[in-house]
Amino acid sequence: MDMIEKAKIRLEHWMEHNSHHLEDYEEFAADLEAAGRKESAEYIRQVAALTAKTNELMKKALNSLSNV
Repeated sequence: MDMIEKAKIRLEHWMEHNSHHLEDYEEFAADLEAAGRKESAEYIRQVAALTAKTNELMKKALNSLSNV
């Protein structure tokens, strides 16, 4: 397996892994808000947004590997 194939596998794995974390972050933020911790919930929502952005960039990286 060459480096490009390994990179594709790694990126796909990381994106899936991040997606699971993203779901957890959103759930956790909702729980914090329900507990009256709105400020903490907002910070976790920002983490979720950054995680989503990370996945967007990884997808672009993955797509660029296929365009070679």
